[in-house]
Amino acid sequence: MSNIEETKVTEELVEETQTENTSDAILVVKNLKKYFPVETDFFGRPTKYLKAVDDVSFEIKEGTTLGIVGESGCGKTTLGRTILRLHPATEGEILFEGKDINALKTKEMNALRPSMQIIFQDPYSSLSPRMPIGEIIGEAVLEHKLVDKKDLKAYVLDIMKKCGLPYHYYERYPHEFSGGQRQRICIATALALKPKFVVCDEPVSALDVSIQAQIINLLRDLQKEMGLTYIFISHDLSVVEHISDYIGVMYLGSMVEYGSTQDIFENPMHPYTEALFSAVPVPDPNVKMNRIILSGDIPSPINAPSGCKFHTRCGKCMEICKTVAPKFKDYGNGHKVACHLYSQED
Repeated sequence: MSNIEETKVTEELVEETQTENTSDAILVVKNLKKYFPVETDFFGRPTKYLKAVDDVSFEIKEGTTLGIVGESGCGKTTLGRTILRLHPATEGEILFEGKDINALKTKEMNALRPSMQIIFQDPYSSLSPRMPIGEIIGEAVLEHKLVDKKDLKAYVLDIMKKCGLPYHYYERYPHEFSGGQRQRICIATALALKPKFVVCDEPVSALDVSIQAQIINLLRDLQKEMGLTYIFISHDLSVVEHISDYIGVMYLGSMVEYGSTQDIFENPMHPYTEALFSAVPVPDPNVKMNRIILSGDIPSPINAPSGCKFHTRCGKCMEICKTVAPKFKDYGNGHKVACHLYSQED
């Protein structure tokens, strides 16, 4: 065998190995940034940006759930919408099943849309008040030609059944339903397109606790039945713990900690994560809460602090935190943290 042939064989083996190593990751996000211009010069060129998502990287295995947590305004929703290309990314890569969706043309992206869906936070504003439920759920199915028109009603009724919606809801309108029922309709609308990946943008935040439990259990059952992959965005850490396999903690547009749910809850490493978890109420009057109170307000994402973005509110801040941004490093078992409290050496 010649040297050229040996080189080709070696390259093919390397490519096969790389494919095997990443085959279980349905979504890979690399150094993703989404900046919104807020000021322009005389010629209309942007001079100042709001950095909603700032250099975020992670990956999600097929059939699992990644919970995204953080304070309001930290960029959770913008992250989810940018991944779906509802917002164009400023920089970075979004690889869905190996395809960089930022590089896809409009026609190619439209063909991929059914595989990537979103459940919005407000179930009422995302439903057309002029259309009955059957038409709302079936509209995109017809648009993407997933089912023949003659089979559409039967198909929609089957999806409604899976989502706990009785058949007689088919002809009714959104204003006739409660918040929990509307959220089920939104879930049915997303699942009607047979997606592989769903962004759940705070789908239970506006619901009563008992209804929250029903929707969460529904999402889990559908995940098992249909092999779905979720990004679950929420403020409620108890809900995130219940549904998520992995958790990413965001602060001011950046991810400061990432790991398995068990690792994050048993050993929160970043001071911001510790502060978030200290605010979770414990249903025991005899347990004393050791609440960590953060000083100051969240800085503006337009003028983020230098160094570590969290240093202005951190009780463990050191001098290096004020000038040098920490590396987002893996400290074992896929538990990644961006903090100077831990070794920054490669």
